Amino acid sequence: MLGQVTGPRVLLKHLREAMAEPLGPQERLNRIVQQIAGAMAADVCSVYVRRSDDALELFATHGLNADAVHISQLKVGQGLVGTIAAAGRTLNLREAQAHPAFAYLPETGEDEYHSFLGVPMKRAGRPLGVLTVQTRETKDFEQEEVEAVETAAMVLSDLIASGGLEGLSQKGTGLDQSRPISVQGSRLSSGIAIGKVVLHEPRVVVTQIFNDDEEAELDRLSVALQNMRASVDAMLEDGPLAGDGDHMEVLESYRMFAHDRGWVQRMEAAIRDGLTAEAAVDKISQENRTRLMRASDAYMRERLNDFDDLARRLMNQLMGAPSDLVQGEKDRKVVVVARSMGAAELLDYSSEKLSGLVLEEGTATSHVVIVARALGIAVVGNVDGLVSRAETGDDIILDAELGSVHLRPVEEVRDSYIERLQFRAKREARFDALRRKDSVTRDGVKIDLLLNAGLTMDLPQLESTGAAGIGLFRTELQFMIASTLPRHEAQAHFYKSVLDAANGKPVTFRTLDIGGDKVLPYLRTVKEDNPAMGWRAIRLSVDRPALLRMQIRALLKAAAGRELRVKVPMVTMVTEIDQVRVLLDREIATRKRFGDTLPTKILLGSMIEVPSLLWQLDELMEKVDFVSVGSNDLFQFMAASDRTNAYLANRFNPLSRPFLRALREVARAAERNNTPLHLCGELAGDPLSALALLGIGYRAISMPPASIGPVKEMVRSIELSGVKTLVNDMVDDKIGGQTMFEVLTDYADQHGVPLSI
Repeated sequence: MLGQVTGPRVLLKHLREAMAEPLGPQERLNRIVQQIAGAMAADVCSVYVRRSDDALELFATHGLNADAVHISQLKVGQGLVGTIAAAGRTLNLREAQAHPAFAYLPETGEDEYHSFLGVPMKRAGRPLGVLTVQTRETKDFEQEEVEAVETAAMVLSDLIASGGLEGLSQKGTGLDQSRPISVQGSRLSSGIAIGKVVLHEPRVVVTQIFNDDEEAELDRLSVALQNMRASVDAMLEDGPLAGDGDHMEVLESYRMFAHDRGWVQRMEAAIRDGLTAEAAVDKISQENRTRLMRASDAYMRERLNDFDDLARRLMNQLMGAPSDLVQGEKDRKVVVVARSMGAAELLDYSSEKLSGLVLEEGTATSHVVIVARALGIAVVGNVDGLVSRAETGDDIILDAELGSVHLRPVEEVRDSYIERLQFRAKREARFDALRRKDSVTRDGVKIDLLLNAGLTMDLPQLESTGAAGIGLFRTELQFMIASTLPRHEAQAHFYKSVLDAANGKPVTFRTLDIGGDKVLPYLRTVKEDNPAMGWRAIRLSVDRPALLRMQIRALLKAAAGRELRVKVPMVTMVTEIDQVRVLLDREIATRKRFGDTLPTKILLGSMIEVPSLLWQLDELMEKVDFVSVGSNDLFQFMAASDRTNAYLANRFNPLSRPFLRALREVARAAERNNTPLHLCGELAGDPLSALALLGIGYRAISMPPASIGPVKEMVRSIELSGVKTLVNDMVDDKIGGQTMFEVLTDYADQHGVPLSI
């Protein structure tokens, strides 16, 4: 051992001395690892730096074989060092060689060492390398020791990012930032954007790490906190999204975190350990990320984004960085590329310049996505590794219709998208002209085109698209963006605002479809191996009737004096409808007893998305006022095919004869029972698939807002009688040798039926 274990304060003193010495890059790095080893009472300290070919090269070591420097290397994901670089997380191991990822490099001579502590070196989420310490003694590193090494990693990250190690490796550091890249992600908010990349960097580079006056730095932090909180208040109260809406609930919870006392106390403690105010903010931000990245639920991951955002805002106050993050882009449109973001961060970008957002993480209900949709910004999420491959100023094309991103696109791709945007502009003008025209076939059959929605920001689309109403309103989204369970009054207010915005058009509310992969942080559920077919939706609601009763009570209150339509998801047995009916009748009786105004009409429906209901159709339709086919779940359950699995995406076809036969049986049962029927799901939003649905008997379909125009154009161009004959002959195997897709495409070509989307 080289000395006694010390904390961050003493280690920072040693690092300050090493950084101040007049040394060359390699000598400085050698001196730093020696100082870290001494301060940590460790036998080994090593620095691995990531090269452009994704290799982690040993750049310096104290304790391992010095001849291995610039020779030994591991790929990202290989060995303990590669695992840390890939996951971006600290590893603290009592016995390194017992870990399944351990990879032995004989040239380093590390076989005599046991305990291992490895910390990622990152800048703005980019993996730059790994700092490790090892001991011959078998031990667990204490939290204070972990924090000390994390502090040292922060110093080394800034040394690497500033180019302080350039020229030490023959193969070079950094990442290949020149070749074109196309990657696939998930569509989170529709649209197409062409522009320049702006890398969203939650942290500002700290140039001064060590403080000379502890009290002065504490005062700087206090003033910066006051200014940051004032700027957050002004942004939320006077910014472009001020007012009512789902996004304001998201932003209000963000404001609460700006006043979190525990966060402030940890930053003050880091200053007392010897850091400057900005270095303290940076250090605590990285600690929060390490801790919260381990969280399994979405709520805690959103908190991580909030703290990252607040740390950046605090940095801006301390260092005088500009608040408009794209102010230098002049007239060019920009696309922000980020690993993740807090909900309020988009408001820092000029809305006139910002056209798109790419996230390595994120879901449709992520708080930043909700804000982006409110601003009309195209978003693609789940684009792994793009932050590491992009640079600010790169050309980028974001296609949120297909979920694809083209970084540094070749000229042919760019020209193709420019033409596509021009075509879309003409097409949108054509669809807008159809907005007030009826959705009626050429032979006089009326087709109701309805919207899928889930948030108040979706509601203006009713007017802009000319939709006949809302066929699916997902009530769970209100619960998923809230930090606590929405109470009866909040739910009633929300549902009333939806009905008010619909202005007399029908709205069908789906009761809570939570559980499975839709986890609410404040509602205890169970971990399941197959959540899509587990304890979710009506199964959870009937087991927790208080939750469903509160929602029914809120819906009855919201719809007082007008029609209420409610449908139940994931119904498997008709007896589940009986259970919901009992709860509904009980709440109606309670409201009557208190003299409350009831809806003028109450319609209870069932979703058909579990195949077992196909053998209970007549019995079901005797119990309900309408039925609604959920084609996404029904198809995946019938085909035993996870619709999110890329390996199965093209293997099973929802326009196959077996599936269309099942859908036709539902339509025929609805007709003989005189039960209103509509279908919601991806099939409804594609003009060609919608053409098949019309052929087998569907007269009401619900879809995303962007699909209303293309589907209405298709509807108004067809003679439905001819389509019915063609589609039913296909379903009955009277036409062979072609798929339904091929037959309908040929029909459209011959009869001038537009099928563009």
